[in-house]
Amino acid sequence: MRVIAGEFRSRRINGVPGQATRPTPDRLRESLFSILAPRIAGAVFLDAYAGSGSVGIEALSRGAARAIFLESNRAAGRVLVENLRSLDVENRAEVILRPALSELAQRAADIVFLDPPYALSREYTLCLQALAQVPPKLILVQHDVRLKLPEHFGQLRQTRVLRQGDNAISFYEPAVSDG
Repeated sequence: MRVIAGEFRSRRINGVPGQATRPTPDRLRESLFSILAPRIAGAVFLDAYAGSGSVGIEALSRGAARAIFLESNRAAGRVLVENLRSLDVENRAEVILRPALSELAQRAADIVFLDPPYALSREYTLCLQALAQVPPKLILVQHDVRLKLPEHFGQLRQTRVLRQGDNAISFYEPAVSDG
């Protein structure tokens, strides 16, 4: 796995061995961050279900001020910490080794990236419900392309779906009132 662009362009990062995590494919990360380019500089980026941290690290590489990584799998957490250390960005990152669902509402971020294991499909709804209480500026939800997520969650509305192969990323933003 490699960092696509920015400060750490082409630097290799380690993946998590085994099937406990599912890394976001390079092409999908590249497409996602091309879309996010005008919004990423100076942002606080939260990478939930972070695995090796490839998405949050990409955000740091492209100018995010800070990244918060939520990961409950200890083996993945060790790989994530080593990846941050190898890039010398520990001072711009916070790693929380706890379940994402228990931490989401307690962490302030501009952009939240959710990528729960597909087998935990209930987590999608629970995370979006938690985030809808005090919504960040943007929520990105990676999911199987066959899973159709609702267009609204409380104050959140789905504004875009990026599809690539078997993967999709749904974009959610707070609804703008007409008042």
